[in-house]
Amino acid sequence: MPATNVLVTGGAGYIGSHAVLALLDAGYRVAVLDDLSTGFRRAVPEAVAFYQGDIADGALLAQIIAEQQIGAVMHFAGSIIVPESVSAPLKYYRNNTVGAHALIEAAVAGGVPHFIFSSTAAVYGIPDHSPIAEDGPKVPINPYGASKLMTEWMLRDVAAAHPMNYGVLRYFNVAGADPQGRTGQSTAGATHLIKVACEAATGKRDHVTVFGTDYATPDGTGVRDYIHVHDLAAAHVALLARLIAEPARSLTMNCGYSRGFSVLEVLDAVDRVTNIKIRRELAPRRPGDPDALVADTQRIRATLDWLPVRDNLDTIVADALAWERRLAKLDLTQAAP
Repeated sequence: MPATNVLVTGGAGYIGSHAVLALLDAGYRVAVLDDLSTGFRRAVPEAVAFYQGDIADGALLAQIIAEQQIGAVMHFAGSIIVPESVSAPLKYYRNNTVGAHALIEAAVAGGVPHFIFSSTAAVYGIPDHSPIAEDGPKVPINPYGASKLMTEWMLRDVAAAHPMNYGVLRYFNVAGADPQGRTGQSTAGATHLIKVACEAATGKRDHVTVFGTDYATPDGTGVRDYIHVHDLAAAHVALLARLIAEPARSLTMNCGYSRGFSVLEVLDAVDRVTNIKIRRELAPRRPGDPDALVADTQRIRATLDWLPVRDNLDTIVADALAWERRLAKLDLTQAAP
């Protein structure tokens, strides 16, 4: 069994809960810190040490690091809705940047040698070409992307001054759910396309809005690189193993499949998997949405012992749909008197 104990912040949330399962499956001992503002206690296995609290609570962080003998942090906690970051920027700089500062500070004080950070393709802003490589320009166009990039900078500078190495994974569009049905995306009011489409397929919504049909893409709708959350979680475990094996090395990598699908292609896949025609409503494009966001993944494939195993759009949709149906039954059970 791996000797490193891992603290997962935001481990009751969508991506964090999948990372917890991947770590457990790999033999790591895990502790979770989550304030449950968007996460769910039920997403954390009972055998996992769970702390409800804020990542900016220095005393609590010191307690967890000492009690659990933490050797690595995986940081998923934070705010992630781009339009909200524009209307409430201070919330994002507080939750994402100030919160990360407190967490990194506690990790340094507690002698934690490894830190993995959940970043985003939003750090690139509107790229001038696609696929996007890691060394491309970082010009975020919203507070969400800026708050994440600031944390990347903090980790770079801290690793230069203290005995800590770090890994940054810049996600593109995360979708799907645990193939075994143990967890999935449960957040109400989600904005991710595949989640929204699966809600429409199961009757939670009456349509899906297509924002923009005039992009410079084959069918006029925006193209995105969708990665299955199961593969994304596996990438975190592979990254941790590499950081442990090479303590003098830090890594920043894109995490995607290097293949993009348009909005209409995704909706066609949902129709195909469900055998239901989802109603589509066309709307103007949203400000700041680029034509295409596709990851250049040469670095992660060359660096980590990681290969995607669920990199098929229909598979991603099928797993997301299975979770949506399971979630509907769970919600009905919890709502029963």
